[in-house]
Amino acid sequence: MANRTTIKEFTLLGLNANLPLEVSLFLLLLGIYLLTLIGNTLIVIITLVNVQLCSPMYFFLRHLAWVDLGYMSTIIPKALVNIATGTKSISLAGCFIQVFLYLVLGTTVFFLLATMSVDRYIAICNPLHYATIMNPQICSLLVFSCLVGVFSLILVVSIPLFLMPFCGPNVMNHFFCDYGPLMKLICIDTSFLEMTYFVVAIFILLGTLSVNIVSYVKIISTILRIPSATGRKKTFSTVASHMTVVIITYSSCIFMYIKPKGTIGLDYNKIVALLNTVITPFLIPIAYSLRNRQVQDALKAELRQRIGFAKK
Repeated sequence: MANRTTIKEFTLLGLNANLPLEVSLFLLLLGIYLLTLIGNTLIVIITLVNVQLCSPMYFFLRHLAWVDLGYMSTIIPKALVNIATGTKSISLAGCFIQVFLYLVLGTTVFFLLATMSVDRYIAICNPLHYATIMNPQICSLLVFSCLVGVFSLILVVSIPLFLMPFCGPNVMNHFFCDYGPLMKLICIDTSFLEMTYFVVAIFILLGTLSVNIVSYVKIISTILRIPSATGRKKTFSTVASHMTVVIITYSSCIFMYIKPKGTIGLDYNKIVALLNTVITPFLIPIAYSLRNRQVQDALKAELRQRIGFAKK
């Protein structure tokens, strides 16, 4: 344990050592981060103030937007500061907090997407009882259950990691404190820790993915039984945005476990992490605004109202 106390901070090598490229990366990350903040903040506000967006689907969407804001803000601001100042360091406590929040918020996204799939399944396959089943109390309980489940699972892998001895080197070839790179800096055997993390990760991914698949198989089956083409199109439009988000989120995770040949020299892990922490949260509000007519109409109505108020 004495060796562990000698490490007070970690050095993050970042995305690229080339200065001109780092400037471009800084501007790109900053632009994407600001756009993601704006997009998710608009979703939060519009689902709070617009009476047409008060259904359970938008209740869950608002929480998903909150989680996305936190998820991206856990990683990007610190990465931007490190690029701007050139320090590339993070304290031991800061690293532990970052990896914990990264795991908690990232896992919460999967749980919320699965919950939203069940919500869409009930709305389409059991519409007569939808209002009774998905009442405000049940919706709040579902979100609370997601958070409790996530914290319980992440504590299982986080506490053993934080108790491990770190005795050097303290250099991490990454742009934030991720679980895998952090394990490589532990100075004892990590086989059990790696197996625990793998089992929990597979349980989360396959468990939530199974819920999504089963829900959408039943949803699509129900939609195909609708006699009119107009009815099928209208019903499908209510799930199109969520289906798009599910595909984007899980597709990005596939790259974590499928590693093409010849990618080691290309810092494959950092590229995949960038996809998961930056691009996916950026695309989620876009998917909901482009594929969801109600959100579009609500945003347009709110914009017209603000413009009209400003003119007065």
